Amino acid sequence: MPSALFKGVDFYNIDSLLNEEELMVRDTVRKWISDRAIPVIGRYMEEGKFPMEFISEMAELDFFGANIPMGGNEPVLNNVAYGLVMQELERGDSGLRSFASVTGGLVMYPIFEFGSQEQKDYWLPKLRSGEKIGCFGLTEPDYGSNPGGLITRAERTDSGWLINGDKMWITNGSIADVAIIWANTGEDIRGFLVEKERQGFSAPEMKKKFSLRASVTSELILDNVEIPFENELPKAKGLVSALRCLTQARYGIAWGVIGAAMACYDEALDYAKNRIQFGKPIASYQLIQRKLVNMITNITKDQLLALQLGRMKDQGNYTFAQVSMAKKNNVRNALNTAREAVDILGANGITYEYQSGRHMCNLESVETYEGTNDIHTLIIGGEITGIKAFE
Repeated sequence: MPSALFKGVDFYNIDSLLNEEELMVRDTVRKWISDRAIPVIGRYMEEGKFPMEFISEMAELDFFGANIPMGGNEPVLNNVAYGLVMQELERGDSGLRSFASVTGGLVMYPIFEFGSQEQKDYWLPKLRSGEKIGCFGLTEPDYGSNPGGLITRAERTDSGWLINGDKMWITNGSIADVAIIWANTGEDIRGFLVEKERQGFSAPEMKKKFSLRASVTSELILDNVEIPFENELPKAKGLVSALRCLTQARYGIAWGVIGAAMACYDEALDYAKNRIQFGKPIASYQLIQRKLVNMITNITKDQLLALQLGRMKDQGNYTFAQVSMAKKNNVRNALNTAREAVDILGANGITYEYQSGRHMCNLESVETYEGTNDIHTLIIGGEITGIKAFE
């Protein structure tokens, strides 16, 4: 079992590259995860529930959209500190990081970036405080990697918009107070705020999941849902607006999965040093050492990649392709780390007593959402060759 006090994984003294505030933020979240989440998250995974009582605590600690400037003020956290928040949340569970990154990157960000002043004034404080919960409705049953093909329609009426369609694999959907819905108007794709009380809107929860069990995953059904004109995000024009939101979420994922990898490595290392076979710890065998070396090497590379991306993001000179590289690389490395950890743990790796199996199952989904590994490969390929493999 992991120790209550997590010391982190830092083979290259990367802490020396962080400023005092970044370290303080990281350590605050690290302690909260160790004290509050680690002792109970396995139970929530087993029950297939999200720990709703954590929302107010997460809000009080400023986990939601703290890198977004509000009310004309500077953001509370820079992007590196925000990334460290995501890292520690995912060390607890991908479901916790997903809730926070959806709230900040996929709900608060589009309202901040594309919304009216009235929308910002009403929704952003409520989302940040945890009073309201949001979700992001882009993916559809038949359109995942090709979001531009979405068939959800928004038709203009005398009093607003009439929306019809179906969204799938939506984090927070069943518990959300508002959904950011992306729909085709016949002219282009636009974003809309749809409150859960709207007639014709429903969000059945998707059960029977192997992965992300401590997270709410839903279908969104919009059957002749009427919304007023003021619910349209006025500055959201075209698919590019939705993709800009995904870039924000992918950034958080690139950091978050480092936390999951750290948890798996730490658990595997501790287990290998204490598990005795053939008269000595299995950590003394070459094959086990090779696995551990590969794990910590990939974690170290992931840390440096995420840190440089965060610095560039704070300077405003990063690209979406660079975010794709970090998401693609770090998620695949974290998944491989979790698999290696489960291998080292042997039969214990599939029990709830240990966390590596839970992280492994979660990371199978994390590699799929916000762009699959293959899609990010093609994004980077198009960037370096100047030739797009898909439109």
